[in-house]
Amino acid sequence: MPVRTFQSQAPRLGQRVYVDSTALVIGRVALCDDVSLWPYAVVRGDVNSIHVGARSNIQDLCVLHVTHDGLYSPGGFALTVGEDVTVGHRCILHACAIGNRCLIGMGSIVMDGAVIEEEVLLAAGSLVSPGKRLESGHLYRGSPVEKIRPLTGQEREMLRYSAAHYLSLKDRYF
Repeated sequence: MPVRTFQSQAPRLGQRVYVDSTALVIGRVALCDDVSLWPYAVVRGDVNSIHVGARSNIQDLCVLHVTHDGLYSPGGFALTVGEDVTVGHRCILHACAIGNRCLIGMGSIVMDGAVIEEEVLLAAGSLVSPGKRLESGHLYRGSPVEKIRPLTGQEREMLRYSAAHYLSLKDRYF
């Protein structure tokens, strides 16, 4: 079963949410309206909470996880993904915050306490170090990540287009 309760904490799914039969959602997870989780994505909210905003898509083989409240991480770190976000294939989002209308490129890793503000394009294969903040409206790439330049108008539109495309594709799976 792709949606599981963990210690009496059941995932909450909004309307028209698509969870592929091979994906897995566990524990304190909120998937807002029209979210899509594609094959083999794992969203594990066992030791803290995960929130994925409306119309966001988490593509194949992604791992979304959190950090517990402990000696070396007082209060722990939750994971939040904004609205209209595209998370590319094989990404790891670990206990970070992603703003609205971002694209997280394939194979990228975003670590604990990192903040990606809204309308950021993160190139494929990038590494966002713990606690790093990426400023809204820019392209970032590299490992570790570096700010490259402001986004063009066309790139900002592409962020919206990507989310809309996956929204439409998701609806074809019902």
